[in-house]
Amino acid sequence: MIIVIDTNILISALIKDSITRRIIVGSGMSFCYPEISLHEVRKYKKTIMEKSGLGQKELDLLLDNLLEYVVLIPTELIKEHLDEAKSVMLEIDPKDAVFIAAALAYGNSIIWSDDKDFHRQSRIKVIRTSQFARFFEKF
Repeated sequence: MIIVIDTNILISALIKDSITRRIIVGSGMSFCYPEISLHEVRKYKKTIMEKSGLGQKELDLLLDNLLEYVVLIPTELIKEHLDEAKSVMLEIDPKDAVFIAAALAYGNSIIWSDDKDFHRQSRIKVIRTSQFARFFEKF
């Protein structure tokens, strides 16, 4: 099973050495993130640095480290499923369609997100951090 993480999950792992980061790094699960959404992480880089207390170089190293455990999904794969994903998220939050498309690209996928908008759609199964944490409390 492939687990597509949303931007808030990735940012959470960057801000704090929390259960989120420990799950990504230590669970052995297969995580993916849309390559096209990396601009979102860059957009919030200053905020991430402020909240984490990391400098730019440290943050860049941490992001590189986390991305060793997360496969970036090529934009070409996402584009193939974007129309369907947009129709799923049209009345909910169209900007999140890229994550639905990413999950559709890999078939047997779920989305890891604490964003309630993902839980309003029924096309792709969504798991919350609290649900994951129950399985990985040892981390």
